[in-house]
Amino acid sequence: MQQYLQNKKGLVQDVFDNVYNKYDLMNDFMSLGVHRIWKKDLISWMNPSKKKVLIDVACGTGDLGKLFLDLTNKDGKIFCVDPNKGMIGKGKTKLTTYKNINWLIAPAEKLPIKNNSCDYYTISFGLRNTKDLNKALSEAYRVLKPGGRYLCLEFSKIQNSNLNFIYKNYSKLIPLIGKAIVGKKEPYEYLVKSIEEFINQEELIDLMKINKFENCSYRNLSGGIVAIHSGWKI
Repeated sequence: MQQYLQNKKGLVQDVFDNVYNKYDLMNDFMSLGVHRIWKKDLISWMNPSKKKVLIDVACGTGDLGKLFLDLTNKDGKIFCVDPNKGMIGKGKTKLTTYKNINWLIAPAEKLPIKNNSCDYYTISFGLRNTKDLNKALSEAYRVLKPGGRYLCLEFSKIQNSNLNFIYKNYSKLIPLIGKAIVGKKEPYEYLVKSIEEFINQEELIDLMKINKFENCSYRNLSGGIVAIHSGWKI
């Protein structure tokens, strides 16, 4: 499933080239820090075991990888994958004391990882930025071991009309916040538009099933502002 906005030549790359240096700071401002709770909720639902392999795609600066390793006493192994070189550099600097992270520059649609090699696959606020949802999902299925689990945290569709009204109006402020912090509003105009155009919770479940995932389910967080989707390779 091709995504029109993300297929505009160089658009997503330009967006993250402009924001990576203040990516974490901007996330805190935009979500009022709640993105950290959402990520903890994902790891809590995962409930990872020790001595497991996680691939975190569209990893940003490595927030999920850090949570995973902290919860498993730094006993696991992680592939942190992101298409943006600057973002990977920030992650390496931030998590320099975490020695069992392999940092890789690659898109979600073409992972430099062997078949059946990972116990867990996570992607947080990254699926929406891929050019082809089916390719991203099929790659996730390919790299997971049989019995492996897919978890996606992404902006979704709000269920309550009053909350949706408030959120829509707040979204209009996001480019202005971006202008103040990053110096450019255009990356955050893209962010707002990409959220509006992204598929809903049930549509993502359908795509996961098309790409062979079993026992698919999702949980809405903050009234559906975001959702966590879960599926298994069986």
